[in-house]
Amino acid sequence: PGQKVLDVCAGTNVIGIELLKKQPQLEVVAADRSESMQEVGKKRAQRQGFEIESHICDVHKLPFTDNHFDVVTLQYATRHLRVIDVFSEINRVLKPGGHFYHCDMLRPGNKVVERGYYIYLKACLALITRAYRCGPASRKCEQYFIDAIRLFYSTDELSDLMKTLGFTNIEDNSLLGGTVGTHKACKA
Repeated sequence: PGQKVLDVCAGTNVIGIELLKKQPQLEVVAADRSESMQEVGKKRAQRQGFEIESHICDVHKLPFTDNHFDVVTLQYATRHLRVIDVFSEINRVLKPGGHFYHCDMLRPGNKVVERGYYIYLKACLALITRAYRCGPASRKCEQYFIDAIRLFYSTDELSDLMKTLGFTNIEDNSLLGGTVGTHKACKA
């Protein structure tokens, strides 16, 4: 109760709302570059009786003072960001002893799983874009989505990067053959 939580790339505040359901006395702050998504998130939170403070900003340069938050979360956006910049900013705004929680689709560490994963994603994305009769711009995003994962880190590589950026007590978990990874880390 009473802890300050920052949800980076908060989108429509799904994570912030879930946190408030578990602990209504948190102070949840959302940072996202999309004003439209944050407007939807603000309304969703209000309908459930919650208030989430919104900051429309570039998450590569967070508009908060050093050592400001007890907890920072980042879910399902990392592969679209300059990770070193964002993780450095997260470390900066965390209080000493604060926790960082991360979850995202990552590049599998196993090459066989990785190849199968890209085939699976390509088929799923093609099916979805055709089922919804998406236009050519959406179909062009299919390959971007796969490349964003192919060029990204594995769970272990991301843990190593976090160590070099000063995070401690890093715990990682590779799920679904390494296609999804979670991380929990502390600021020293």
